[in-house]
Amino acid sequence: MHWIALQPPSERSAGAAGEAAATLVDTHAAWTWWALQFTPLVARVEQALVLEVSHSERLFGGRADLLQRLLQGTGPLAAPDCAQGATSLLALARLWAHAPDAPIDSLPLHTLAAARAHLPTLERLGCSRWGQLRALPRGGLVRRFGAGLVDALDCAYGQRPELYRWLTLPDVFDARLELSAAVESAAALLFGARRLLAQLQVWLRARQHGVLSLELAWDLDARRSNVRHTDAHHNGSSQGRMAVRTAQATQDMQHLQRLLAEQLAHVTLPAPVLYLHLRTLQTQALGGESHSLLPQDVRKGDSLHQMLERLGARLGRDQVLCVQAQAQHRPEHMQAWTQWTPEHVQRSPQRAHAPSADAVHAMAFDAALWPTWLLKEPQLLAVQRGTPQYHGPLVLLTGPQRVETGWLDGDIALRDYFIARSPHAGLVWVFRERLAHGPQNPLVSASHLRWFLHGLFA
Repeated sequence: MHWIALQPPSERSAGAAGEAAATLVDTHAAWTWWALQFTPLVARVEQALVLEVSHSERLFGGRADLLQRLLQGTGPLAAPDCAQGATSLLALARLWAHAPDAPIDSLPLHTLAAARAHLPTLERLGCSRWGQLRALPRGGLVRRFGAGLVDALDCAYGQRPELYRWLTLPDVFDARLELSAAVESAAALLFGARRLLAQLQVWLRARQHGVLSLELAWDLDARRSNVRHTDAHHNGSSQGRMAVRTAQATQDMQHLQRLLAEQLAHVTLPAPVLYLHLRTLQTQALGGESHSLLPQDVRKGDSLHQMLERLGARLGRDQVLCVQAQAQHRPEHMQAWTQWTPEHVQRSPQRAHAPSADAVHAMAFDAALWPTWLLKEPQLLAVQRGTPQYHGPLVLLTGPQRVETGWLDGDIALRDYFIARSPHAGLVWVFRERLAHGPQNPLVSASHLRWFLHGLFA
């Protein structure tokens, strides 16, 4: 067996080591989540962590590579003190003695937790090292100090099994932060939220998940809270909350921080805030990502859905629209503009009635002839001697492309579409009704059929 002992830095020492490490809410919890990526056997002993890695080191290329990956690339985590040993008590003793390579017999007795209560007596006996204590008669040690000290020595030397209550990774991230001072501005809550997001990032990396939605809540000072104040975030209670949703699962804390900043800009606090609370509502496992070797394929900046989420948080969701395809053959009804939500990206297309390959090819050919701009309502054109007019007589180039629909809803459309050239307007998209307007006899000459302008080409 092989054990690794870690001593995560305290919040004060982490702040001295670097600003990024000081942003964590709970350094020990974050290091526990990080260590669980490398072995399921992680336990907490006082303020240190012990990891048994003999069964998992081969998965990471060996003991040296595992230790390197454990201590490097930890993002907001500050580098901990580290020691190794054949037993957990040996690794802990070397850690607390700051002697990574010290022989087991030369370790000081204060590094053995079971011996600390008996240090004054042991010092009078001339015992200050593990080897000196182990050389004493076992029966006398048991009678004088109890069986616990002898059992601890046996565990430290690998002669007894070591039993721990193993730590596990929580299924849901739920963290609470007490603010150092009462905050009266909603925008100022972002500083505390940044610490919670840093803690969330470690949890997401440990689970190899991305967050889809989360909730930020805050507790108001009950002594100064105005219970009559109500809005979308407080509803007359002493706690406010807001939800943040993303279109794609992400570990990008900068993006989540920008979304929180945009939403907090619209919040008015009825009383100072004392506590912040961050909880994940929905997460999703992240798949592998392929990186291109070509520089031109490496995208910089925000993705499209990140930009839309920021606009929705800043302007309001009802101000960001997206197009939705409709099951209609009339060009003016083939799409509809609706409010954009992250669910539009998450929703997979329905393929229960997928068209055949020949139908797809035909639709692609027809769509290639459609115009860039479609008029909201078709414009009736004048007709002179059977020729439609739009800034001069039109010359038909391609067509007809026939559309027959509306039999079920009673709004029958019988049209022949053409691409035409106008002397002054360029290429236009026009259609001719196949039946005369009104209840006349449908068997009429083409000179009585109406022409409409329906689209323009850029």
